[in-house]
Amino acid sequence: MEVGLLYSRIRADEKQLLSELRDRGHEVTKADSRKLTFDLDAPPAALSSCDVVLDRCLATSRSRYATRFLEHHDVPVVNTAATAAVCSDKVETSLALAAAGVPTPRTTVAFSTESALSAVESFGYPCVLKPVVGSWGRLMAKLESRSAAEAVLEHKATLGHYEHSVFYIQQFVEKPGRDIRVLLAGGQPVAAMTRSSDHWITNAAAGAETESFSLEEDVEALAIAASDAVGGGLLGVDLMETGDGYTVHEVNHTVEFTALNGAVDTDVPAAIVDWLETVPETGGETPEVTA
Repeated sequence: MEVGLLYSRIRADEKQLLSELRDRGHEVTKADSRKLTFDLDAPPAALSSCDVVLDRCLATSRSRYATRFLEHHDVPVVNTAATAAVCSDKVETSLALAAAGVPTPRTTVAFSTESALSAVESFGYPCVLKPVVGSWGRLMAKLESRSAAEAVLEHKATLGHYEHSVFYIQQFVEKPGRDIRVLLAGGQPVAAMTRSSDHWITNAAAGAETESFSLEEDVEALAIAASDAVGGGLLGVDLMETGDGYTVHEVNHTVEFTALNGAVDTDVPAAIVDWLETVPETGGETPEVTA
């Protein structure tokens, strides 16, 4: 099998995947998204003969447009452009989860500082303001008071970019100092971990401590439902414990797994490649893996 790796930077995650693919005898073509061009007539030559392309772009815009062009030329790509479009935008993710009946934190979107402040006041304090596009817990703000809300909203308005004019406001969930990350491939869980921190942002990239998590039936069902809601593929689903169950607050489509691989007994890169090997057989669909 010839596998294309579309990347922005070769990180630990990509190195593990490359090693696993090569150990199995697969031909791998690395393609730096910054050096490629995409047109309507043909796919990039470097990727044209690939049986499947794995999108590992860090930049949201590159991920969305590159996958769309590859699908236009019938090159199977993981994740699909439709999944990338939903997961790269927090508004689209929230709408998809809500439409599928997956519990997710109460969310409101506003388009002016005045309406955003009104929404924040209706939530009460604290509440959370997030960018509609972004990862690793960056640019998120926990609003503890009206004065804090006014300051953060003013700063966002001053930044001027259109994404800062979409105010994504979310309920603050009093989680027990941790959240849960579940990695799924083809709609089936591969492994899970908790991410714990004294800070309210419990993200491994921000220094949270990780520990293996044994999937309970209800968590597994929610993770699968969340994966289905956004189109499936290779995904990281993040959940929080609410005291009355669980809520899904994030679905990641270019999911990192190095921290997870270090926390669990499962060989995560091997499991990902197990699934990736099945994708070309389905003509580009993303089939389920056998648990």
